[in-house]
Amino acid sequence: MSEILSRADGPSIAYARRPGAAGAAGTESLPGIVFMGGFMSDMTGVKATWLEAYAGQRGCPYLRFDYSGHGASEGRFEDGTISAWLKDTLDVLDRLTDGPQVLVGSSMGGWLALLAALARPERVAGIVGIAAAPDFTEELVASDLSPDQRETLKRDGVVYIETPYGDKPYAFTQALIDDGHRHLLLSAPIAVTCPVRLVQGYDDNDVPWEMAMAIMARIGHADCAVTLIKDGDHRLSRPDDLAKIGAAIGDILDPPPALPK
Repeated sequence: MSEILSRADGPSIAYARRPGAAGAAGTESLPGIVFMGGFMSDMTGVKATWLEAYAGQRGCPYLRFDYSGHGASEGRFEDGTISAWLKDTLDVLDRLTDGPQVLVGSSMGGWLALLAALARPERVAGIVGIAAAPDFTEELVASDLSPDQRETLKRDGVVYIETPYGDKPYAFTQALIDDGHRHLLLSAPIAVTCPVRLVQGYDDNDVPWEMAMAIMARIGHADCAVTLIKDGDHRLSRPDDLAKIGAAIGDILDPPPALPK
């Protein structure tokens, strides 16, 4: 059952939250886990619900939510931008969670997780990117439009592109692309201070595996690692994929002890 976060300065946000295991031994110091979905996805998908069970097993608080214009949240999808969805994310962090959180971002959610960690470094204990797609509006959309699609975008302010992930085509607006340009990360060092784990499919036809390597190269510290799944696609929702995502989160929740000097 979802709940609603009402906001005076934006659409209401639908979310689902479960508390941690109060009083369970070993859980007192664990951060919460927040799942951040992808472009035109919602909080009812396989990864979002699997992570709820994972968090329950670990005793961590867990939160999943829909960006404005997505799923059960208010708003029109075509009005969305990276800035708007980042504001949704920060409002959720600020108003619905306490203490440090591990942000688990899928596709576009990986971009937003990095941006959130830059905006709230004290609140983010770690990032797990699942086929993370920073700069996708420029690197994977605008640069790949055909001449006809570019003309449609210029004329109408929006272009609709068929997708294998649903019955409705994806809507890419000029406002989304222009706003995305203001949040690009891969052209300079990414100054996040928390551990980063990236889980990426080698057979991903939407976000190439090289994207994970580019992110790792830009992270400004050494605590960043990539798990490359040879036969993994963009969904990464098979049982083995989910187990690798869980292992990446566990790597942040239970870091290995420091080696003696």
